Amino acid sequence: MEDPTGHEIEETYELGNELGRGEFGVTYVCTEKSTGDVYACKSISKKKLRTRVDIEDVRREVEIMKHLPKHTNIVTLKDTYEDDKAVHLVMELCEGGELFDRIVARGHYTERAAAGVTRTIIEIILVRFLLYRMSMFILRIWSL
Repeated sequence: MEDPTGHEIEETYELGNELGRGEFGVTYVCTEKSTGDVYACKSISKKKLRTRVDIEDVRREVEIMKHLPKHTNIVTLKDTYEDDKAVHLVMELCEGGELFDRIVARGHYTERAAAGVTRTIIEIILVRFLLYRMSMFILRIWSL
């Protein structure tokens, strides 16, 4: 990973309970030792990054997150760390739960409420898509 914040995440953050698990790693609650502020830390195991594509996907995710605009519905990346075993992404902690679970729990939506949720989802997809396309364009220019 290019230009991580540091290499020893434990010097700055205390990792807590597991929040979730994915294909490449685990997300934990983490607390900044100096302030007591609480974040989420996505720890991506290097052992699980088997191919060059996997490694590039993580690099691209980090680069995109670093350049995302501030938005109430987009998670903010705070710090990045890389050690011998993992890449650690410290980001804003979202405690609202999974959107799917909220939709199921609500049962049904009015047309207006569904339009609001759909608008938010499309807005976020658009921002991510545009940033992805911009990053691919920049990479092509650099490779010339």
